[in-house]
Amino acid sequence: MLKVASSLPRLPLRSICLSKMSTTAAPRIPKFTPVEKSKITSTSKPDGSKFRLVSYNILAQAYAKSEQFPHSPSPCRRWKTRSRAILNLLKSLKPEFFCLQEVDEYDSFYEGNMESHGYASIYIQRSGKKPDGCGIFYKRDNAELILEEKIEYNDLVNSVQDGTSLWVDKDNDALASGNKDTEHLSLRLAELVLEEKIKRNDLVNSILDKPTSRVDKDNDALACGNKDTEQKDGLQQKVTDRRHGDPNDPRVRLKRDCVGIMGAFKLKDPSHHIVIVANTHLYWDPNWADVKLAQAKYLMARLAEFRTLVSDKFGCRPSVFVAGDFNSTPGDKVYQYLISGSSSMGPAQECLEDLPIPLCSVYALTRGEPPFTNCTPGFTGTLDYIFFSPSGDIKPVSYLEIPGPGSPDVIGGLPNYHHPSDHLPIGAEFEVVGN
Repeated sequence: MLKVASSLPRLPLRSICLSKMSTTAAPRIPKFTPVEKSKITSTSKPDGSKFRLVSYNILAQAYAKSEQFPHSPSPCRRWKTRSRAILNLLKSLKPEFFCLQEVDEYDSFYEGNMESHGYASIYIQRSGKKPDGCGIFYKRDNAELILEEKIEYNDLVNSVQDGTSLWVDKDNDALASGNKDTEHLSLRLAELVLEEKIKRNDLVNSILDKPTSRVDKDNDALACGNKDTEQKDGLQQKVTDRRHGDPNDPRVRLKRDCVGIMGAFKLKDPSHHIVIVANTHLYWDPNWADVKLAQAKYLMARLAEFRTLVSDKFGCRPSVFVAGDFNSTPGDKVYQYLISGSSSMGPAQECLEDLPIPLCSVYALTRGEPPFTNCTPGFTGTLDYIFFSPSGDIKPVSYLEIPGPGSPDVIGGLPNYHHPSDHLPIGAEFEVVGN
């Protein structure tokens, strides 16, 4: 079960999904709420340009099955209903940038429909023949794509070739062959997987003893509250892991078929400011915290290299935004690493080495992390975030409102007649105050 930060009221959140769901078909369109002036440190400019970024796990249709979401009414799981609701929501929000996860009808639906509404896009499908992927959609009239890169976290497997090549010679920082920088990064990432000190045998046992309450969308497994069902799910999870290889092997652990994508965009306004937008979806399993942390560190390493490339090529100081479904709550190591530069829960250590780009969460900065962005009977908590690198060039001026535990549109869990996904969209508006 995914742990929830102590500040979040776990029982009241769970009761949301135990209450009777509304059957009124009335999609909810969230609004942007201005940030309190006391939380804005920089000064607005009369001609300051603004842009909005929305991140949303739209729930791949391949995963919207009754076995996974038995609480959801049948119409709320059908593609005809969901596709219309998702598209209407995206059209209503109208940000300059969308970061969408679990996009599985990109060629047949999203690319063309979003194009007709003024959005161009870049997309990466998950590895391993998975049907979904991550896409960044941007308004052609407001932004120009100038550079892009794709991230496949399966590349981490290359960092674990054999047990004798995992350690970097820190004294001379030299490698026998190949590209020094690339191999150094790969070896260091392999090292961190071992440094996490998560014992493989203990982890296998934990899969038996502590079945997850999250839905394994990849394997069509459903986690429920019933004890007998949970034990069965735990056993099934072990069988699934073994079928894909020995989970004690780092090469197997790191091959999770997760992806990310990032693009550099020049804003088509008087500022001509360049922004880097990264979109990702990390591995889901709460028992595999080491894998998620390795993915987060690889993401930031690639992002830092990309920022340097953009800076050198275009002679600029780009603003950086990282959005997506991180499958981690505010108390988890991934979140703590991204905001503090350290994978520990204590003070940041070696911040510049561990986290090459300082980040802060938009919601944590402006109004506090929401109590949840994912709402199902098996799990209700915050998994989705928009991070940005604070600077004197930009500032958040509004955020997309998120329903609270008492909101009638989330009663009974998601997806429902009000929300077409098991996740809620999050978003923020930024103002360019410097260049």
